[in-house]
Amino acid sequence: MAKITIVGSGASGIHFALSVLKKGHQVEMFDVGYSGSLSVNPEYTFIDLKSKLEDPVEYFLGKDYESVVPPDFDQEIYEFPPNKMYLFKHPPGFQTEVEQFEPLFSFARGGLAEAWTGGSYPFNNSDMKDFPFDFKTIKPYYEEVADRIGLIGHKDDLTKYFPWHNHLLPPLELDENSRLILKNYEKKRSTINKQGFYLGRSRIATLSKDKGERKACDYSGRCLWGCPSDSLYVPSLTLEECKRFPNFSYKSGIFVHYFKSNAEKRITRLVAYNLEDNSIHEWPVEHLVLAAGTLSSSKIFLDSVYKQTGQIIKLDGLMDNRQVLVPFINLRMLGKSYDPECYVYHQLAVGFECELTNQYVHGQITTLKTALVHPVTQQIPLDLKTSTFLTRNLHSGLGVININFCDTRRKDNTVTIEPLSDAKPEGIDTRLKIHYQPVAEEKKIINRATKRVIKFLFKLGAVAPPMMIQPRPMGASVHYSGTLPMTIDFKPLTLTPDCQSRDFKNLFFVDGTSFPFLPAKNLTFTMMANAARVADNLF
Repeated sequence: MAKITIVGSGASGIHFALSVLKKGHQVEMFDVGYSGSLSVNPEYTFIDLKSKLEDPVEYFLGKDYESVVPPDFDQEIYEFPPNKMYLFKHPPGFQTEVEQFEPLFSFARGGLAEAWTGGSYPFNNSDMKDFPFDFKTIKPYYEEVADRIGLIGHKDDLTKYFPWHNHLLPPLELDENSRLILKNYEKKRSTINKQGFYLGRSRIATLSKDKGERKACDYSGRCLWGCPSDSLYVPSLTLEECKRFPNFSYKSGIFVHYFKSNAEKRITRLVAYNLEDNSIHEWPVEHLVLAAGTLSSSKIFLDSVYKQTGQIIKLDGLMDNRQVLVPFINLRMLGKSYDPECYVYHQLAVGFECELTNQYVHGQITTLKTALVHPVTQQIPLDLKTSTFLTRNLHSGLGVININFCDTRRKDNTVTIEPLSDAKPEGIDTRLKIHYQPVAEEKKIINRATKRVIKFLFKLGAVAPPMMIQPRPMGASVHYSGTLPMTIDFKPLTLTPDCQSRDFKNLFFVDGTSFPFLPAKNLTFTMMANAARVADNLF
């Protein structure tokens, strides 16, 4: 049996680990592994938390009001709840320099998917046109991961874009706003389809039926603050499953810096820091799997080359999904009260093809229920008193479509490192440098797409004020990928179709680093499936 060292406990790393553990291999996982607090009063609903907690303001907005989006902050209307802030804590010595990119890093146990919204959309053959394999190849692993995590799916018009596979659960109950949107679509399907739009149910990693110790969604309205019943899947659940294997070792509090290799280009040792005392440790390596997230895995690779040769290289092709938020009001919900006992995240999705690029554009429709609404209120172009009055009376009809655009590998979008003179702790002697340049016609693409979305919403009886449409900063989607892509052709700084490095014989990447193209869809589900595929093929 092989001894496999994995860096990172996020969605892809942990599913790779589970696959090889089941085959009897020895797995050692290194992770910084910051963690948060346990769920508060899991038996409470959202309304219970507001009325029964000793200090609900601190719970929902933070001790220092860190979850409040200030009125003059024009970059985002999203903010994470206080109990999720640990996800973005950085270890000492970690530094970045960025251009036209606002990345999020996580060194948490389970990674950034501990705060995802569960969107799990398989790539079809069109999405995978640049991949060295097709949907048929990865389908069994989509099915395997779907069975592991619990995934909701429904055959509808979006099956055109979301290939059907096994192990899908029946959908959750829709809130009234979402139900009306879907009903209006069904009435006008023919006309809307002729305009190129298709609407249906989201594929979400949430349980509609009990699965083992995890319970089905209880509609408590607490999704944003952490699901108290574990119905919404997060990678730390699979980490706990892995810990039950005798052939698994999890080492947290370890910040991996670089690896060492021999003359045969085989990695021999891993160099990392114990964060408790900043001591340097080395561990022997037989097979190394990097799953720390595209940017962190890239930095480990870059630092390793630099330490070994003194050479600073650039990895090009960094990708991320541009996202645009389109708030709307469902006019049929005016005067109605919203139901706080509901599933908070998106349950509907929309797909269409961009006229300028012929590429798929993906939208997730979230009707606003128990999520914080003050960022929306302050964007209404009226005085505070009037905006607050309108929000209270429009709350039940409010919603947001998060439009995602695809991205391609381009040489201008690079990741590299820069030496530091004041390295702390001693040895962390580089910072990560990221440069991103959007395509020249991006504004034209966004403007055309959003105008079409406004017309689509109007057909459904909803109004989207153009002045409230907001492109999110590049990097906000956290769908980073592409710096060491899978290719059929043998080239340096690439990976084989099974994600094995062509530069180091016993090195593998199973996060977004390996993707040669980034469709408009959320990539986490495909990363998990690809990790399971690689584990099955190579070990």
